[in-house]
Amino acid sequence: MTFNINKLYAQTRHLRLIFIFIAVGIVLASTVFTNRLANSLAAEEQKKVEIWAEAIRQSILLDEGTNTDLIVKIIAGNTTIPIIMTDAKNNVISSLNIVEPQAGLTEFYNKKIELFKASRSPIEIKIDKTTQYIYYDESLFLKQLFYFPYVQLGVIFIFLLVAFVAFSGTKRAEQNQVWVGLSKETAHQLGTPISSLLAWVDLLKMRHQEDNLIGEMEKDVKRLGIIAERFSKIGSKPDLQLVSLNETLQNAVQYMSKRTSQKVTIECHFTNEEHVFIHLNTPLFEWVIENLCKNAIDAMDGIGRIDINVLHKNDEVTIDVKDTGKGIDKSKFKMVFTPGFTTKKRGWGLGLSLAKRIIEEYHGGKIFVKQSELNVGTVFRIILKANSMQK
Repeated sequence: MTFNINKLYAQTRHLRLIFIFIAVGIVLASTVFTNRLANSLAAEEQKKVEIWAEAIRQSILLDEGTNTDLIVKIIAGNTTIPIIMTDAKNNVISSLNIVEPQAGLTEFYNKKIELFKASRSPIEIKIDKTTQYIYYDESLFLKQLFYFPYVQLGVIFIFLLVAFVAFSGTKRAEQNQVWVGLSKETAHQLGTPISSLLAWVDLLKMRHQEDNLIGEMEKDVKRLGIIAERFSKIGSKPDLQLVSLNETLQNAVQYMSKRTSQKVTIECHFTNEEHVFIHLNTPLFEWVIENLCKNAIDAMDGIGRIDINVLHKNDEVTIDVKDTGKGIDKSKFKMVFTPGFTTKKRGWGLGLSLAKRIIEEYHGGKIFVKQSELNVGTVFRIILKANSMQK
């Protein structure tokens, strides 16, 4: 039985693209609407400043009999637009809606005038033979309106990020529950037939004491017991013991070598003859190595070579499992560790996913595809952290 993982990935990608397009569409629509509204308000503010400037001019030309109520209301009505009024020599006559610093007023206003002038031309007020200039800027509300689409984009991005994290966490928790339940149920179901097989092996040994094949059969049945034990430990706190990495790897290789084609060579290579001692859960770690070897044998169609190279350097152990198989496309380097992914006609596609969990979650290490070339071979790398090792 296999999962159609490619279809699942395609559906996930489509959903992500839909969410992205919706978010971009909302931001674009909001930006267009906001820009139109901002431009309209900017034009209204310009008219308001022009009316304010005219009110200032009229207030200077007033005589004693003129009613000033309307002019005063217009002048006092500007509570949002920053304005600087200067004479012909750029000396500041007055300012409005501007927070002044406690010192350096001249330099402050010179910079403000240059800033206002860069955005728009000043309004001239000509009275008799003198000319005054009104420099103005957009109101704080208008500036905030221009930044609104970007704020909205940030909010949408944060919402999508939180939704993605929440969805991923929920999905991962559900997967964990499925993994643990499936593993423990498998171990439980294997228990009874394994016990029966061991009894049958004992019976065969009594009747055929000279048959050496029965001994090998007994080893395989006991191996099934170890496999059941491995499955029963999934989801539990791993029991790490200080063991020789050299012996652990050699035991796994020896077991695999006796149960594969003679056309497949499996060898371990160590940087030196000294044993590297490391904290491992031996049954689980051996299963990882065996799984990598089995996948390599399948990729080589039962003919080829597997080299396991061990490097101990700077308080870090690196284990490279190299084969001469079909190779893996670079785009699938991370995908091969996804539950359900498989290129074989039979299988669940769970082996590398479990291997990743055993190495990274139980042993605090890393496992990844170091390199691969189609029709040449693949190298899987395992890195075990320093805090899990002792010499």
